[in-house]
Amino acid sequence: MTDPQILKKLIQQGSLLPKEEMLEIARKKGSLFIGIPKETSFQERRVALVPEAVTVLVANGHRVRIESKSGEASNFTDNEYSEAGAEICHNPKDIFECDIIFKVAPPSEEEVEMMRGNQTLISALQLSIQPKVILQKLMQKKITAIAWDYIRDEEGVFPVVRTMGEIAGTTSILVAGELLSSFSSGKGIMLGGIAGVTPTEVVVIGAGTVGEFATRAALGLGASVKVFDNSLSRLRRLQNNIGTRVHTSVLNPKVLAKSIKRADVIIGALRSPLGRTPCVVSEEMIQSMKSGSVAVDVSIDQGGCFEDSRPTTHEDPTYVVHNSIFYCVANMPGAVPVTSTYALTNVTLPFALDIANFGWEKAMKNSPDLAKGLNTHDGKVTFKAVAEAHGYEFAPIF
Repeated sequence: MTDPQILKKLIQQGSLLPKEEMLEIARKKGSLFIGIPKETSFQERRVALVPEAVTVLVANGHRVRIESKSGEASNFTDNEYSEAGAEICHNPKDIFECDIIFKVAPPSEEEVEMMRGNQTLISALQLSIQPKVILQKLMQKKITAIAWDYIRDEEGVFPVVRTMGEIAGTTSILVAGELLSSFSSGKGIMLGGIAGVTPTEVVVIGAGTVGEFATRAALGLGASVKVFDNSLSRLRRLQNNIGTRVHTSVLNPKVLAKSIKRADVIIGALRSPLGRTPCVVSEEMIQSMKSGSVAVDVSIDQGGCFEDSRPTTHEDPTYVVHNSIFYCVANMPGAVPVTSTYALTNVTLPFALDIANFGWEKAMKNSPDLAKGLNTHDGKVTFKAVAEAHGYEFAPIF
């Protein structure tokens, strides 16, 4: 057999041997630029996404830009974001030119001005209470603006609002416990209960998410808790969710005044669907409290539910009224930015992935709950409350 014949035979034998299956390599989804700017709002220490979320977005074929030192206040370094695959930018304009922009706080007029147009903005927009000029600029630039605080989950609740409420409720009790100590000019008592010592008395006004988690935290420490609310259904739900019996009452002024007189701590956790929170605790009630008692008004971002409440800052959080210590810091979750950022990312990352992978329109068709957060698109106002607040025509998309 000649050499060419031997070679041909070997080739034929080789073609019969098992081989690796040659599959088509799936093409990656269209790469998008996702921008995360540094928060510039007063007392805002959170960042829109944690480094682990950046890793997920990059793994899905997208490019992430983050402004330098955006996560510094939440203890996330530029190096962590860089290792996760993000591009670190020093010029905020580079961030606001991205296809999708994630922010925590509502955008300022200057930030909207930096946007190139025809982009997607995901943030706590609060456009109904923001200056009208911000809405006008978003419309002029045809920004698709989505308010993550109005996105609902499969159970019909607002997951971001609920999560931040859980943090604020728990934090309010931890803050109160610290303020009760003698080193904070408090009564010098421990928030809770111990064998042989009368437990601390806590009054929680409001049976929503904030009130529920303030009650949980106080009960966990061993305190005696009374909860007030005008809604019997909310009081009943709080009882069922906690799984134990607590003293509950409707907001009867005489009953409330009697409880506040005996309380060591009062937590203002009322929320108003529209407008200012009702003021239910008068100066006279505060004057009747024990010296060194603590009043924490979580409702201060809506005006507060104590007559003597006025906004304070994380740097100067307290003041004294009739020998009672008031704590009225708006944005209480900002005091624990690491926890708040992780909690925020847990809620927003699935929606972010859907929008980045499929586009906002298909993502909203797939998830009607996501569509409830759409505020503006293609120069039109798509959220009824925003349209009514600023006198624009309401133009629903879905």
